[in-house]
Amino acid sequence: MTTAVATSLRDLSRPECVRLLDASSVGRLGVTMSERPVILPVNFAVFDGSVLFRTGRGTKLAAATHNALVAFEADGFEADGTAGWSVLVRGVCSEVTDPDLLTRMRAVPLDRWVTDSTPDRYVLITLTEVSGRRFGS
Repeated sequence: MTTAVATSLRDLSRPECVRLLDASSVGRLGVTMSERPVILPVNFAVFDGSVLFRTGRGTKLAAATHNALVAFEADGFEADGTAGWSVLVRGVCSEVTDPDLLTRMRAVPLDRWVTDSTPDRYVLITLTEVSGRRFGS
């Protein structure tokens, strides 16, 4: 089996990173739990310049309710490995409770990663630090 090797790498601007995030729907949330890193998958959308996801009770909501500093990453790539991109965000995670804002968020087509009987909670990650790279052959 032969694996293609990328021959170029370039940094992405913040606007390019946000455009790539806006065109994506699955990412990974990095949080700290009991002083250990945890990475969790989430369905997401870009909403008013922040990353938005829905969740029930659990680790993601716990991070949000403590206004935790989190990392968030999304990427895309060609199946043959010859090209792709990766965007990393660091920011504060917080649960949204404002009724007017929640009404707007409920209109966003966004599924929870795992659906269970717990009520939906909406969480935003501010885009405090944004970086990205694109690679290609």
